[in-house]
Amino acid sequence: MRLSRFAVTLLVLVPTTARTQMPGSNLEDALGLARLKNYSAGRVSSDNRYVFSNDDSKRIMPGETLVMASLDGPGMITHIWVTVADNEYAWPRLLRLRVYYDGEKTPSVDAPLGDFFGVGHGYERNLDSAMVRDSSFGRARNSYWPMPYRKSCRVTVTNEGNRYVYSYYYHVDYRKYDALPADVGYFHAYYRQERPAAPGRNYTFLSIRGKGQYVGTVLNIIQAQVSWFGEGDDLFYVDGAAHPQIYGTGSEDYFNEAWGLRVSTGLWTGTPTAEGERVGSRLTGYRWHVPDPIPFKQSLWAGIEHYGWTANPDGSVRSSFEERPDYFSSVAFWYQKGVNQELPEPPYGEARLPLGNARQIAVEDSIKDVSTEKAKASVQWGVDWGKDLLFLEAEGKGARVNIPVDVDESGRYEMVARTAEAPDYGDYVALLDQSATNLDKRQPSTSEIPAPGPDVLHSYLPEVYVAVDRPLGWFQLEKGRHILTFECVGRDERSAGYNFGVEDVILERLPETAGEFETDVDHQLTPTIPEAVPVEIPGTPLYRGKPLATYREELRRASASDRADVLRAIGSFGEDGSVATTDVASALADPDAQVRGAAAWALSQLGANGSSAVPALARALSDPNPRVRSLAGVALESMGTAAASAVPNLIDALKDPVDYVRVPAADALGAIGPAARAAVPALAQSLLVKDEQVMVLRSAAAALGNVGPDAKDALPALEQVRKISRASYAADAAILKIEGKPVPTWW
Repeated sequence: MRLSRFAVTLLVLVPTTARTQMPGSNLEDALGLARLKNYSAGRVSSDNRYVFSNDDSKRIMPGETLVMASLDGPGMITHIWVTVADNEYAWPRLLRLRVYYDGEKTPSVDAPLGDFFGVGHGYERNLDSAMVRDSSFGRARNSYWPMPYRKSCRVTVTNEGNRYVYSYYYHVDYRKYDALPADVGYFHAYYRQERPAAPGRNYTFLSIRGKGQYVGTVLNIIQAQVSWFGEGDDLFYVDGAAHPQIYGTGSEDYFNEAWGLRVSTGLWTGTPTAEGERVGSRLTGYRWHVPDPIPFKQSLWAGIEHYGWTANPDGSVRSSFEERPDYFSSVAFWYQKGVNQELPEPPYGEARLPLGNARQIAVEDSIKDVSTEKAKASVQWGVDWGKDLLFLEAEGKGARVNIPVDVDESGRYEMVARTAEAPDYGDYVALLDQSATNLDKRQPSTSEIPAPGPDVLHSYLPEVYVAVDRPLGWFQLEKGRHILTFECVGRDERSAGYNFGVEDVILERLPETAGEFETDVDHQLTPTIPEAVPVEIPGTPLYRGKPLATYREELRRASASDRADVLRAIGSFGEDGSVATTDVASALADPDAQVRGAAAWALSQLGANGSSAVPALARALSDPNPRVRSLAGVALESMGTAAASAVPNLIDALKDPVDYVRVPAADALGAIGPAARAAVPALAQSLLVKDEQVMVLRSAAAALGNVGPDAKDALPALEQVRKISRASYAADAAILKIEGKPVPTWW
């Protein structure tokens, strides 16, 4: 009998005792399914409690943290499923997933959402493995890592981008036990990056003290030089050994491939992204050490060399084994005894973007300056869940669209096009100022020589999908206008047309030294393990090994560049951080918008215990920066009825020009409840705004319902919203609450 992929996975993971032959029969219960279980199963999800609502997703404002699950133990998370609608570039890198065990302030899982689910660079890609499965072109993400906990478990996701998440759907499946065995470790996952990988030392996946076992790696590369990057060997130093007990023979060998890497997925290893060997090419590989975990009793250093082939300016081979300045990032997965406190804070937000910054250009906004040949250009609004496209209706081969791209400052840039795929789309090539893109005259030095280019953007798909990230290359661009051209070169035989769609063009500024290394460096061959983190006061809550008092002191003397990080650390103490409310609230007046935003986020984590900051947050609703205004609303919502004095300011915020400010303003009024009755006329008026965003309508309707019978004057406006299909559920529930009738809910 041949078992399915999933059955093979379970065969490896279930205890040996569950695979014994069942008494009195010839049946071998390989999956242990016939044995009665000693746990109860449960799920928390994004589902709407209102029975008649189909609004089963959450919206996450810029900077906001959503609590996906808050579970009591003993128990174990067995599965997490997530799907997201977001139109910000590289949003899977900007959403940050964290998992906390047993009331600890330090997260044991701390990684970008996309990287945790096995795909880096902010990409959406399919991945089919035992522990992680991403399907629907990468849009359906599933994790099967077991995550046990003894007292409690909290799962959160934070939007560290600059646009709101339109729809965030999730399931968290778990088991509840009477007790857990003493030898069960806690699951950890940790993200880090180096851009470029530091000269003179190997790249580190993980360096920790403790007892446990290493179970997986996700490694991402952006090539800063032409040719094959992957001659570096994987290395594992266990328990302070002077030499690696486990060492490899090459980067592709670590992923159990050979002679280079190409797109593939498998139970334990795979490469969901492999774009070749040119400058800017991206790669993601995963290696699950589930059949072969790496135990450690005292410490572990895990990492890889960053050596490969290099080329001279004329294209000739300089070396077949030389340290390279490629851009590395990774997630390490492991189990250990206790919660790790040693690891430093990962980079925040856009610092995790592929190159550390991004300017997202909505090309449909410049349609008046777009020219075409053998085609007609138009704008399609709200395609594939809220994405706007510059659409080219093409006659056939040779059709062109010429899109202006304005560069504010001369320099080196990477250009990425975010394009669509559809049943009537053709095959296109991209040109910049009439020159082919993604074309490097220097040929790679290995046998893996790609076609001379340019890349063909194959855009046929049986359904509409937006958007595929298409790196076009690294360019020296002068200040001023440049023309990006897409030219049709044919179509898939299954396609019904030659059309094309572009959502955005991304410009990321490159350092002038990108792709270069200082060669005169001291090489540190043996890695160092961090010292044990001292606990200053036994039993005191710690965040990354330090108590709140230390962060308060750091805030008083922190430089401008560090203040935001310190404020976010204070916020990580949650309600326990409320003793620092005055310190944090004073930062809402900081001249740096990043600091003000960090202060507002920190206050949003304090809850009602931080209510003394309400006056400062009310003033922050008028901040020049929309993200700060939005987070001020989120913080006021978290304080509930304690924020009642801010009602006049929240009423004004309902007219904010930015929709992701209006939403938390309405949500905050809803959290205040009947004490926000003065906002009823303004909330009702917001329901009647022409072409108002659906998420604003939902929040305003929900707020009126929470005000209750005192919102009866808003019933006519709510009746109007009932005619809007995607907001009607919120209006129905609000009307029932205002009329004093029970709202049917699932629980």
